[in-house]
Amino acid sequence: MSASRSLEGQVAVVTGAARGVGELLARKLSARGAKVALVGLEPEALKEVSERLHTDSDHWHADVTDHEAMARVAEEVKQRFGKVDIVVANAGVAAGGPFADSDPEAWRRVIEVNLIGGAVTARAFLPVLAESRGYFLQIASLAAITPAPMMSAYCASKSGVEAFAHCLRAEVGHKGVEVGVGYLSWTDTDMVRGADQDEVMRELRQRLPWPSNRTYPLGPAVDRIVAGIERRSPHVYAQWWLRGMQGVRGYLPGIIATVGQREMKRFEPRLTSVSRGLVGAGGAADEKERTLGTERH
Repeated sequence: MSASRSLEGQVAVVTGAARGVGELLARKLSARGAKVALVGLEPEALKEVSERLHTDSDHWHADVTDHEAMARVAEEVKQRFGKVDIVVANAGVAAGGPFADSDPEAWRRVIEVNLIGGAVTARAFLPVLAESRGYFLQIASLAAITPAPMMSAYCASKSGVEAFAHCLRAEVGHKGVEVGVGYLSWTDTDMVRGADQDEVMRELRQRLPWPSNRTYPLGPAVDRIVAGIERRSPHVYAQWWLRGMQGVRGYLPGIIATVGQREMKRFEPRLTSVSRGLVGAGGAADEKERTLGTERH
């Protein structure tokens, strides 16, 4: 295990920083002495987060799927702070429900934000991370390790972004850039609370085996992410038991296929009631941004 490094004076970029994991991560990095650049779709919320931080900070309004916007952000962050040491690609959205009946636009947007957005963020910031021999942390999920019915877009995006980060680690390591993947189970955020508002999705999750059927508190999860950043770990586990899932992940698709068929048959009469759009306040912010973008054009 790598030794921990002090975050004092380091410059950290956090995407999806207006709420949830991103907001608390920014606060905890700042409390350890890091200067923080916040990136997201909600400028007023980002400004409020920035004003509450302990260290020098600033915020940028940008869509992580927009390469030109993110390249501009990377340039401006370097101009503002002089360097970038840490980038956390945290921005993400989710949608649930059966794939066959899903909203094609919402399904595609989950892939775009979670997978393409992570890659766009990396592309924009890799030049400055190479200068500082820095660390790029891609936030993935338990959904990267195990498939789940009713979560096809989210699982596909998180599996994809995990693979992307592993590939990137091999490509940029010789330049001194270290790459990590962060794994979280169900954590108490707006996204998870938004998903739980749907009765069917909530009941399905409650029927998962322990410990994957619990919602975990945000604070300890983010503490573990911060510790992973301090060590520049290749794998960061926000809940202790996720590390053990790596050893059994090869068996999970077959198990999930068998159990999933039974559960889907049980819930089929109620599936038409499942929400088709992006979930939670972050999903609402994303949909609002795209609506405004369409109106501008």
